[in-house]
This record gives sequence, structure tokens and C-alpha cells, in this order.
Amino acid sequence: MSLSAIAPARPITDVTRLGTVLGIWAHPDDEAFLSAGLMAAARDAGQRVVCITATLGEHGTDDPGSWPPTRMARVRERELQASLAALGVFEHHLLGLTDGTCAAAPHHVIVEHLAHIVDVVAPDTIVTFGPDGMTGHEDHQTVSAWATDAHALAAPDARLLYATTTEEFAQAWEPSREAFNVFLTDGLPLRTPSSELAVELRLDTAAVDRKIVALRAQASQTTGLFAALGEEKVRDWWSTETFVEAHTPRARAQAFGTWRVAA
Repeated sequence: MSLSAIAPARPITDVTRLGTVLGIWAHPDDEAFLSAGLMAAARDAGQRVVCITATLGEHGTDDPGSWPPTRMARVRERELQASLAALGVFEHHLLGLTDGTCAAAPHHVIVEHLAHIVDVVAPDTIVTFGPDGMTGHEDHQTVSAWATDAHALAAPDARLLYATTTEEFAQAWEPSREAFNVFLTDGLPLRTPSSELAVELRLDTAAVDRKIVALRAQASQTTGLFAALGEEKVRDWWSTETFVEAHTPRARAQAFGTWRVAA
């Protein structure tokens, strides 16, 4: 057997190889942090990009007195529309679930609904969270399970990608853990070896600029992040977008906890 036959495949760096892209996420801003560069590049190349959001993240505040759920939901919906528009994405589906309650929703009902959307969109690639939920958030983890089952039901031949982070990312983030900890359970962020990546997009300056615009559009969630860390650190953190194939053993490992919204 030749060395070329046993060498690991190089990760995809050209989004045109991903075809029509469908993102399935839990809250507004998930899609921007994890796939803004991918979505913008795909749209610029003339590809179809569709985004699904499970909830409006109406409990995403430390000041519920000033930001009751109805107000927060209304604001976050508008922010999401502006953020997606900055990336050239105009096809969006909202599942309308309540923030923090995804795990309590009837799994088979949600999966069948998602499968219907998947069937209509006919994506070549589906991007979503891995079972870790990226940050350990229970809604994220639940959406990963829904997306995985909907993929199996409606588009088993499509590529299914889980967003992940690498050792390089984890080391860059570590000094900021105390200032703004976005990883909510032990075992995160993931330290996926670069050799296991299916997609690795290193965004150039213009692409990161556009991603920052998309993130800043969701000001109710990102203002604190930018204030705590400064724009340059945020740019460094999220200037690379990485994904693994869902079928790989590491992608399905359960070495992480779960964070739930307080009742």
C-alpha cells in the first residue's frame, strides 16, 4: 500500500466543494460564531445557504428585568436578520421553541419537522453542533441530536459536519477564560487534532471583517464579549472555522458535561 493511500485526507478549504449548505443551530449568533465565514464564502460563490434556528434565545441576558423574554426575543430576531443579511443569507427557518427547553421537546416530532425542511432544501452539506454542543449548552447538544437524526432520515447521502475547535484554538482562548468564559462545562473547548478535520477555513482579513460585522449585529449577545476581550482577541479566536465529519469516533465521544438554563 502506498503512503498516499494511508495518509489522512486533507481538510476541505474550498467551500464550493460543499454545495448547498444547511445550518441547524439553537440560538441566534450560534451560526455567526461557528460558520459566518463559511456561509459568506458560499454565498459569494453563488451557492445556496439556508439557516435553521431552534429558539430566539429569549433568556440570553443577565438582566431579565430590563430584558424580559418577549422583548429579548423581538430584538434577537431582528439582530439575527441583520447578521444573516451581512453574510448574504436570506433563507431562514425559525422552529419557535422556547430558549432553554429544547431537551424537553418531543424528539421525534422535531426531527420529523427538520427532516421535512431538509427534504425541501436538499442540501449537499449540513453543518451543526457536535454532541458536545460546542460550549456544553443543553440546547446546543439537543439540536445536534435532532440534526443528526434528521440527516439520517431525510438526506443520508449529504455531508454532515460538526463544528469543532482545535488545540490551537484552545491555547489561544485559555488566557481569556476568567475574563469571559463561554465554555460552560468541563472537557471543553474540544482539542480536535488538525489531522482529523474535514473542513478548515482560515479566513482572510476581509472575511474576518465581515464576520465581525455579523457578530456585532447581534449586539445584545456580543457587546459584552467585545468589551471584555477587545476586538483583536475576538478576531483571533474566530478567524478559523473547523468541522469534523459526524461519523468519526471522536466526533461522537461523550467526554463533556451539560449546562442547562436555570429554571
